[in-house]
Amino acid sequence: MAKYTCLNPIAACGLDLFPDTYEKTEDFAEADVALVRSAAMHDLDFPESMLAVARAGAGVNNIPLDQCAEKGIVVFNTPGANANGVKELVIAGMLLACRDITGGIQWVKDNQDDPGIAKATEKAKKAFAGTEIQGKTLGVIGLGAIGVRVANAAVELGMKVLGYDPYLSVNAAWHVSQHVQHVLSADEIYRQCDFITIHVPLLDSTKGMISREAIASMKENVVVLNFSRDTLVDEAAMVEALEAGKVRKYVVDFPNPTTAGVKNCIVTPHLGASTAESEDNCAIMAVNELVDYVENGNITHSVNYPDCNMGVCSGAGRIAILHKNVKNTISQYTAILGDAGINISDMTNKSRGDYAYSLIDLDAPATDEIVEKLSAIDGVLKIRVVK
Repeated sequence: MAKYTCLNPIAACGLDLFPDTYEKTEDFAEADVALVRSAAMHDLDFPESMLAVARAGAGVNNIPLDQCAEKGIVVFNTPGANANGVKELVIAGMLLACRDITGGIQWVKDNQDDPGIAKATEKAKKAFAGTEIQGKTLGVIGLGAIGVRVANAAVELGMKVLGYDPYLSVNAAWHVSQHVQHVLSADEIYRQCDFITIHVPLLDSTKGMISREAIASMKENVVVLNFSRDTLVDEAAMVEALEAGKVRKYVVDFPNPTTAGVKNCIVTPHLGASTAESEDNCAIMAVNELVDYVENGNITHSVNYPDCNMGVCSGAGRIAILHKNVKNTISQYTAILGDAGINISDMTNKSRGDYAYSLIDLDAPATDEIVEKLSAIDGVLKIRVVK
């Protein structure tokens, strides 16, 4: 009986996908797998029983990835599951930045008791006049699951779209519209675009990427949208640029004291993926990832170990080994299994940075003695008998 725990509320449509052989527990210390959304996990003590953590969402800065990797705990996320919800809010953000919709709504509320409000509207509405997005140029930095959707939607809205992503995946390239013009540097985005939207993960290399210098190189009256992470932008410099009139609007989904209440900052309370559909999609994907890993040893959408898939476990035995990415490790595995008279019927080894993963199908189940010998190999972090 495998046990799972939820550190945040997870949609029932996902939890219902756990087989009957899984049991929910409220005790993190006894869980085999965990599901999380925004709960901070950096100060948690991970039990020896923990096999995997699934983040029902894309960002994983609330999870100690290196610590989990060292303990042989695979961390999953759910890329693309909430992409449509974020895309729609980005489009809404562009419209809010162009048209003073919120200002107009507030004027109506303020004048709701005026019996002549209909007539007064015709004079007042001039204060809320804006511009259209059709014909304007949008720069998309990061063409992942969300960025591609935003770019394609903007094309359909009649915008000229420039896309920048030095790590563009084959899958994204297949899905991005042929009308999106690929550029070779973010500087081209800054110089040419009326709107700039950021869709990159928060890494050491991307933190503060929208710097004071980057803002200075942007077009006058630019609109910047940030639905990824607030720390991707030097927000103090952004506020200065708003006050100077360099930047027309800054639309951001992460409230903090720097931007909250600032004129020409449109700040939403982290609503990007807060739709019923996104939460359902994330829960379903997260549970499917965990079950496939527990039942078959397959890894899909991990952020700290390599993806690896050998299909449904249908042979006599299968073992999964999480280990350091060092030389001669595989030969030691095969030697131990050969000495025990067990034939390897299939095998996959994948690596990612300092860590690697080996999935081995056997013609006979692995004994406790074999598991003990494999575990004793230098660099092995965790070994699991899948079958």
